[in-house]
Amino acid sequence: MRFEYAPAPESRDVVEIQPSYGLFIDGRFTDGGGTAFKTVNPATEETLAEVACADEADVDRAVAAARKAFGTWSALPGAERAKYLFRIARIIQERARELAVLETLDNGKPIRESRDVDVPLVAAHFFYYAGWADKLAYAGFGPAPRPLGVAAQVIPWNFPLMMLAWKIAPALACGNTVVLKPAETTPLTALAFAEICVQAGLPAGVVNIVTGPGATGAALVAHPGVDKVAFTGSTRVGREIARTVAGGRKKVTLELGGKAANIVFEDAPLDQAVEGIVNGIFFNQGHVCCAGSRLLVAEPIQDELLAALRRRLATLRVGDPMDKNTDVGAINSAAQLARITELVEAGEAEGATRWSPACDLPERGYWFAPTVFTGVAQSHRIAREEVFGPVLSVLTFRTPAEAVEKANNTPYGLSAGVWTEKGSRILWMADRLRAGVVWANTFNRFDPVSPFGGYKESGYGREGGRHGLEAYLDV
Repeated sequence: MRFEYAPAPESRDVVEIQPSYGLFIDGRFTDGGGTAFKTVNPATEETLAEVACADEADVDRAVAAARKAFGTWSALPGAERAKYLFRIARIIQERARELAVLETLDNGKPIRESRDVDVPLVAAHFFYYAGWADKLAYAGFGPAPRPLGVAAQVIPWNFPLMMLAWKIAPALACGNTVVLKPAETTPLTALAFAEICVQAGLPAGVVNIVTGPGATGAALVAHPGVDKVAFTGSTRVGREIARTVAGGRKKVTLELGGKAANIVFEDAPLDQAVEGIVNGIFFNQGHVCCAGSRLLVAEPIQDELLAALRRRLATLRVGDPMDKNTDVGAINSAAQLARITELVEAGEAEGATRWSPACDLPERGYWFAPTVFTGVAQSHRIAREEVFGPVLSVLTFRTPAEAVEKANNTPYGLSAGVWTEKGSRILWMADRLRAGVVWANTFNRFDPVSPFGGYKESGYGREGGRHGLEAYLDV
């Protein structure tokens, strides 16, 4: 007997979206010199708000404000900086429902994920780094590590508020000041965070937020008044940033694309593995840099695993992200939907077999059904290129050595997953996989205490944990 879920929409009334938003510079909102742009709800294509666009003069003002605030902020005792971080964390918890709704409206991800994953992790990161603020001398980076100065931070659209927390929390804890540029399609929670900074009494200029397209981010990265650049986004843009800062004094961390392998051995707990596969690639519509987009399955269990996976995908609910029952929400933008469509069509053209569960997609908005490709060769584009959507490519292997070889056959190296009951095999695989994070019998698990980052074209540097402090300290 199949149970149908009645609609369970979250209310939009907890959020008051302003018709227009300015830049946040030196503790107040201000107009931008560029042409304002609109941010839309990807599930409905409705305009949510008009947002100011920062030009080079605005970036100059923001960096100058951060530089001016740096002297006072960096001179505060760590325990005093910690009080502000703790205060921000508590306000995030108090405004959690509002922030979750705002994130879902602007991004398209299911409200269940914004509510249960994103916002709690945001608060947890501020709590965690608040605890480090007065203990930097014991972090292992020397007895008197110093802050770098002004940090330029450019974040993506897939986890807007969480990426903000990953960058701002350790920067402030270490005594740096910040100029942050959110993604053009998802600026609203960053601007809400600016309000939280005011509410927490954070000194003016410590956090500045400039909105705009890629040109705004490029101007910020190239600004001579910046001491540290932190970027999360595509490998293509990461290369441009590396070229921009090459030969200079700026410290840089890059967290870029991925093409993670999720490896399932014949002794794996099958039902648990299926849940991990679903979470690995269909969480946040596959808009995850560390998504398990390549499933490597042991040949003896291929048919059994795929049958179980298809049964599970048939139960996924695709639709209104504001419905608490929704599993897969909207694609973030028309441009990203076009990119996913192009790669899926290439997969079919190259001979792979495409399958999707039956699901009715809404008429308005940007949508793509969960998709599984079998008969995939390592040379196929869908096995080589980052789709950044709900698309899974299935390959097989016969031996652990072959699994390692196929998993590492990628220019990326951000994450991997291993499913087996043998602890010795987990350790053997983890030692050989060229990935910054290796999950064992789980996938897409994050914790403020655990460092995150990649190898090869997935970037360099680590965010999170004690390691995340090093990027913001002169050691």
